[in-house]
Amino acid sequence: MATISSPGIGSGLDVQSIVTQLVALEKAPLRQLQTQATSFQTKLSTYGTIKSQVEAFGAAAAKLSTGAGWNAVTATSSNAGAIGVTAAEGAPATSFTMQVSQLARAQSTASAAVATGAAVGSGSMTIEIGQWAGTSFTPGSAAAVNVTINPGEDTLSEIASRINQAGAGVTATVLRDASGERLLMRSRDTGETNGFRISVTDDDGNNGDGSGLSRVAFDAANPAGQTLSQSGQNALATVNNVPINSTSNRLTNTLPGMTIQLLQETTLPVEIDVSSDLEAIKANVQAFVDSYNTLSATLASATRYDEGSKRAGALQGDATAIGLQNALRGMMRSVTTSTPFERLVDVGIELKTGGQLSIQASKMDEALSNLDGLRGLFNATTGDASTEGFGFKVKRFADGLLAADGLVSTKSASIQKSIDRNGREQERVNDRAARVETRLLQQYNAMDARVGQLNGLSAFVSQQITLWNKSSA
Repeated sequence: MATISSPGIGSGLDVQSIVTQLVALEKAPLRQLQTQATSFQTKLSTYGTIKSQVEAFGAAAAKLSTGAGWNAVTATSSNAGAIGVTAAEGAPATSFTMQVSQLARAQSTASAAVATGAAVGSGSMTIEIGQWAGTSFTPGSAAAVNVTINPGEDTLSEIASRINQAGAGVTATVLRDASGERLLMRSRDTGETNGFRISVTDDDGNNGDGSGLSRVAFDAANPAGQTLSQSGQNALATVNNVPINSTSNRLTNTLPGMTIQLLQETTLPVEIDVSSDLEAIKANVQAFVDSYNTLSATLASATRYDEGSKRAGALQGDATAIGLQNALRGMMRSVTTSTPFERLVDVGIELKTGGQLSIQASKMDEALSNLDGLRGLFNATTGDASTEGFGFKVKRFADGLLAADGLVSTKSASIQKSIDRNGREQERVNDRAARVETRLLQQYNAMDARVGQLNGLSAFVSQQITLWNKSSA
C-alpha cells in the first residue's frame, strides 16, 4: 500500500493544524524575546542620541575654553563708502582716524585708432614691468616677456589675445568706436612699481617710427607708439596723521588683523573702530546653554514615567542615565576659582526647576561689560578639575563619557551585547521549533499512514463478511 504523503488524508485528522499549534507553543518564548529586543534597540538608539548631544555639548564648552569663543571682533567705518574695514578674529581692539589723499592706480595706455580688423604689422614685443621716473624706466625683478606676432595674425584682437596669454603682468583689450579700433593696455597690479614698457622689433625693420607693429609700443621717451592714459601711482593716506604709502588700495599688513579697503579720496577724517563682537560672544554662550538644555531634555524624557500616557521612558530606572542627569545638574551648580564670577548664576545662567538652563539677559549684559571676568568663568585654568573654568570642566567631562571606557560608550556596548544575546536566543528558539515541527510531522505522517492501512483492512473485512452473509442466505 502506498505511503500517505498529505497529512490527515489517511486518518481524517487536521494534522497540519495540530502540528502548527504545537510548534506555536514551542515558539511562545519568542514573544518575550522580541519585546526585549525592541526595548534594547530603543535604549541603544536613545544612548546614540545622548552620545551625539554630549559631543555637541563638549564642543560648545571647548569653544568657550579657548580664544575661539571670545576673539570675535567687529570693525566699523564712519564712511564705509570711502574706507571699508574688516577685522580677523583676535584682532586687537583699537580706534583711529584715516584720510585718503590719493588712490593707487594702474598704468594704462592706448594706441592710435586703426581700421577695424586691419593688419597692424608683425614682429616681436618685449614687455617689462618696472617703475617710471619721468621718461626714465627702471625694470623690476620680474623677467621681461617676449610676445611674437606672426604675419597674418596681426589684427589688434589677435595681438590683445597673445598679450593676455603671455602672463606678462599686463592686460589688453580692444576698444571700438566710429573712428575704428584701439588697443588698450593696463598693468595687472596698481602702484608705481608695476608700470610697464613695451619695446617692439618690427619685421619691416622700421622700429619705433609709429608704423607697423611699433604702433603698439610704449616708451615714455618715445611717444611714437601708444600714449599714456594713466600713470601707475601708489595710494597715499594717513593713519592718525601718520603718512602711509601703498602700491595697493587693499591694505592687509598695515595694522594687525585688519584689512582696509581704500575706495575714495576723502576730505574729512574717517573714524575706524575695532571692538569685541559681543553679539557673537553671546551667541557662543547661548550655544553652550542650548546644547546643555538639549541633552538635559533628552535625559529627562528618557528617564521619566508619563502619567498621562501611562508610558515609561526608554531609560526609566536606568542607573547610568539617571547618574548622568544628576552629574550634569551638579556640574552646573559647581564653582570655579575665577573672579569676579565663580558660578554660572553669577552671570545670569540659572538652573531652573526641571533641569533646564536659562539666561537672564540683563545680568548677562552686565557680565559682558567685564569681558575678561566672563571669559575667566569658562577658561580659568587651575590644574584642579573641580575648580577650573566651565569650558574645561565640561569638555573634560564629555571626553570622559565618550572615551572607549567611558560611561556612555560602555553602556552602549553593554546594550549591544544584550541585543546580540537576544538574537542568538531567538535563533535557538526558532531552530528548536523547526526540529519539533519536523519530528511531529514525521510522527503524524507515520500515524496517518498506519490509520489509513487499518481503515483499508477494516473496509476489506467488512466487504468479506457481507459477501459471506449473502452466500449463506
